[in-house]
Amino acid sequence: MSNIPENDQPMPLVSHLTELRTRLLRCVAAIFIIFAGLFAFTQQIYTFVSTPLRQYLPAGATMIATDVSSPFLTPLKLTMMVSLFLAIPVILHQIWGFIAPGLYKHEKRIAVPLLVSSILLFYTGMAFAYFLVFPLIFKFFAAATPAGVEMMTDITSYLDFVMTLFFAFGVAFEIPVAVVLLVWIGVVDVAYLKKIRPYVIIGCFVVGMILTPPDIFSQTLLAVPMWLLFEIGVLFGGLVRKRSEEPEAETADDHNDQPPATQP
Repeated sequence: MSNIPENDQPMPLVSHLTELRTRLLRCVAAIFIIFAGLFAFTQQIYTFVSTPLRQYLPAGATMIATDVSSPFLTPLKLTMMVSLFLAIPVILHQIWGFIAPGLYKHEKRIAVPLLVSSILLFYTGMAFAYFLVFPLIFKFFAAATPAGVEMMTDITSYLDFVMTLFFAFGVAFEIPVAVVLLVWIGVVDVAYLKKIRPYVIIGCFVVGMILTPPDIFSQTLLAVPMWLLFEIGVLFGGLVRKRSEEPEAETADDHNDQPPATQP
């Protein structure tokens, strides 16, 4: 028999689509509201993001703009991307609001920490890239510049480079969440993850090679944290699995945590 109470009928498809459209509009509105607030600071935002490179440029060297519209459009593009990144909590909150009614209480108890952790880990990955990886990479590139070559980076090329790394490190830091989810839903178990650890390490370097610029330095700076984050995910995955193996009484009660049907 179904655990859905008589007065809790499933929503029709049209209602689901209407709610989905509303939540998507809220996400878009959040991005544009943040963008409107940051629009006046586009130049300052680009200056901040370009600091890790500019501090290692040779004396007298500057960044350059090879396209006529680059001095205006490139900082504008960066500001839009920053608005998207800052709106991630709102976007994930809307996603959560859409799927939460279909979850049981015991599922919500683990979904909420995973949701919060995914936001924090994404921002941590970006901060790791900006404060640790960028200075190391650009210092290395500046030192490796051949004699007779003046290092003058185009502002658009720099933006494409750093946004690739921001996204790569942000996604890579989601590995613990992904591992815990896979263990929680039963796709893999912790013993199997430990067994394939050597292949995971090789895979981290392959992913680092694909997601980062073609130099071994940045690939290693991404691959090593990915491996360490995988180990953290395995650790927490084991804790989640232990909790899921507790007696079924509580879980069975969770399946009936809907309000009782009202009597006529």
